[in-house]
Amino acid sequence: MAAQPIPLVAWLDVLPVLLCIAGAALLPLLNRRSALQAIVCGVILVAVLASDVALLAHVLADGPLAMTMGNWLPPFGISFVADAVGTGFALASAMVAFAVLVALQGGAEAVAKRAGIYPLLLLLLAGASGAALTGDLFNLYVWFEVMLAAAIGLVAFAGGPLQIEAAFKYGIINLVATTLLLAAIGLLYGLLGTLNMADIAMASGKADGAALTAVAALLVLALSIKAAAFPVNAWLPATYHAPPAAISALLGGIPTKIAVYALIRVVVMLLPTARETLGPVIYGVAILTALVGPLMALGETRLRRAIGFLLVGGIGIALIGIAQNHDLVLSGAISYAISSMLVIAGLYLVAGLIEQAAGAVDIGGMGGLYAANTPLSLLFGALVLSLAGIPPFLGFWPKLLLLQGLIEQADWPLTFTVLVNSLLTIVIGARLWSRIFWRPRAEPVAQARGYGGAVLLTGTIVLLGLAPGILLQTSLAAGRLLLAPAGYIAAVGLAP
Repeated sequence: MAAQPIPLVAWLDVLPVLLCIAGAALLPLLNRRSALQAIVCGVILVAVLASDVALLAHVLADGPLAMTMGNWLPPFGISFVADAVGTGFALASAMVAFAVLVALQGGAEAVAKRAGIYPLLLLLLAGASGAALTGDLFNLYVWFEVMLAAAIGLVAFAGGPLQIEAAFKYGIINLVATTLLLAAIGLLYGLLGTLNMADIAMASGKADGAALTAVAALLVLALSIKAAAFPVNAWLPATYHAPPAAISALLGGIPTKIAVYALIRVVVMLLPTARETLGPVIYGVAILTALVGPLMALGETRLRRAIGFLLVGGIGIALIGIAQNHDLVLSGAISYAISSMLVIAGLYLVAGLIEQAAGAVDIGGMGGLYAANTPLSLLFGALVLSLAGIPPFLGFWPKLLLLQGLIEQADWPLTFTVLVNSLLTIVIGARLWSRIFWRPRAEPVAQARGYGGAVLLTGTIVLLGLAPGILLQTSLAAGRLLLAPAGYIAAVGLAP
């Protein structure tokens, strides 16, 4: 049966992806002109940001917006569906990509400015935008593969032994995860006869409970590997510190958080009955991930590896939204995941500046940077405080939502987990700050270059912390829709 004609506004659903793919195809034609490549890439990213902002404004005002390829209703057509949660993650991904592009201009990492980096950056963003906006589970897998191909290229981009080793680790682990994801999707199709997300949301409640739970467990395992949840998290700190800091920021800000988005979408909206069975496991994983990450960071001697463990801890906070069936908790987890995309990317960029100034990657070789570079110490402090959830920075509001929901549910173990995670993050941040900035240093401090991206992200975090309305509105709308997806289903053209 043919659907109604596609309205013009529905093309906004695919515009961010089309822009990134077109840019990734165009830029290699300018391979010998890296400066022009950077300009074209910047223009494309601004257009992607504008389309994401327009899409988010439409979704918040009028609800989910769908476009089905070929103008055929599911399960025959492939849908793109924009709602508050997907568009929020897509917009945050574009902001991280733009900040990384800014950081690359004028930075000291010459290898990160070679022409080939810009097509890979756009390809990674195309995968992230496609994963966030697709309404089809198989195409979610396809967009993860696009992200994986771009990420492997970015990790190996510098070409040194450390980067090649990290790319190998990253590729092998994530290929295992995508293989498991593809197998789970195939099993789900055999069980339900559809891969359209709206269709799955309607059909999953009628499927055999045991079989559906087994498939859901496989999906959760695959996406947990990609999200670096405990105990399958060791690969992240072992790889994200290896490439240039701008690449670390891109990877730390986007792929793992898109995997968190996919976990939230699949477990909460598509398979809620299986979520009830898997709940205790997810509950334990969320607690362990939130606590093990920062505890491991306490003993880390390399700055970017420590940030990698803090990133893992943040994944656990985001998983709390799946572990506890409450709209405020889910909204808090979504807003935390989105805000931490900006914070973690900013921390990696600042870490790169610190490494330039200190001439070392190990914390033991740093020190004395406060007197030599006070603005850098302020950037680092603001980002750590935001990650910990200290007001008035952006990270405060998501944790406030989380704690409000958890206290309403009288869920004291998860409440304790959120508070301890914040305390450990503050302790780690204070330890790093004192050793990097306050400890005396005999050697001269070099002049770091490429502050633009870090300043842009930190400024955004401060401004959104002072005026968090758009983040809270987006996350609250996202939480309500995921728990009651009738509007999502209707937007696709199916009867809820």
